[in-house]
Amino acid sequence: MTDEHYMQRALELAARGLYTTSPNPRVGCVIVRHQQIVGEGWHQQAGGPHAEVHALQQAGGNARGATAYVTLEPCSHHGRTPPCADALIRAGVSRVVGAVRDPNPEVAGRGYQKLRDAGITVTEACLEDKARQLNEGFFLRMTRGRPFVRLKLAMSLDGRTAMASGESQWITGAEARRDVQTLRARSCAIITGADSVLIDNPAMTVRPREAGLDIPAGLERQPLRVIIDGQQRLDPGRRIFTEKGDILLAGTRPRVQPFQRDPALGSLSEWHGEKQGKTDLTSLLDHLGSLGCNEVLVETGAQLAGAFVAAGLVDELVIYCAPTLLGSRARPLLDLGLDKMKQQLRWHWQDVSMSGNDLRLTLRPEAAAAETGQGITEAFLKEHGFWK
Repeated sequence: MTDEHYMQRALELAARGLYTTSPNPRVGCVIVRHQQIVGEGWHQQAGGPHAEVHALQQAGGNARGATAYVTLEPCSHHGRTPPCADALIRAGVSRVVGAVRDPNPEVAGRGYQKLRDAGITVTEACLEDKARQLNEGFFLRMTRGRPFVRLKLAMSLDGRTAMASGESQWITGAEARRDVQTLRARSCAIITGADSVLIDNPAMTVRPREAGLDIPAGLERQPLRVIIDGQQRLDPGRRIFTEKGDILLAGTRPRVQPFQRDPALGSLSEWHGEKQGKTDLTSLLDHLGSLGCNEVLVETGAQLAGAFVAAGLVDELVIYCAPTLLGSRARPLLDLGLDKMKQQLRWHWQDVSMSGNDLRLTLRPEAAAAETGQGITEAFLKEHGFWK
């Protein structure tokens, strides 16, 4: 078996933490001795044992002289848990294969160097691209101080999101709505606007059973719900304030009448930042990054969604397109205020799939897609029946 084979297994293990590890990265580890896997582990939640510790515990004495495959450089510093590099050294592994260096400045190559200093052979960059993709938000937060922003939209075949009155439930089918639950579950925070709260009165919570998510007992969590209410139009009687989970109210200035909320439901805090008379979205994302948010899901109406796109703050678009028509008087997908063709914003296809009877379209800004080399290929289209 090749290094890539065992690293692929480690990545599969890391993906088990997709919904639970925030704010930590998703990491998997496989211990191999004489071409046999003797230990496996994955990081489950912040404050708990890291992937290497779980794998070494399972391997026991078989770890001596073995090779450890880790999807992220082993940590070399004391955080909530001891350094994993030290654990690998004590266990007596002879070789470590890593997928990608940890972007955390407290690690950033020091883990690999500690292993080398202890006489352990280190091989780097095994399936590096896949490892980065699994933790894009963590890498972005560590390098640029802000989370990865995913904008979710649902539209009709003619590109409309709601009737002129604002009525929007439901455009897409049950399968697409369940799929949205997986986007919420993997996110550290969900951003919405006052208009969406006033019109739809949503809960904006993760409901694992509804989505069929296999999240181990005790590891369930609710993302931080961020509500942008620059004009202070909301009242604490809205459904979103009665559901469990922490809430952050964002606006241009402190609230004239602060909200009161039952502490048993979760915290209720405020953040305010103003730019040209509106809530400063860039500063808000920086604040969420400082709170440890790796991935943020934006679920909101055309105006606020358009503001995120116009500001260049969206890293990925996920659009659910339903086979229905709402007509020209219905609300558009995004409010961008463009007047000329040269102002158009180009995106790059990443994925096209079905979610029930709806299309699930995933796109990224063209410049970002070109930089990473990601995108839909002819082979992908043929495989999924979109290319003859």
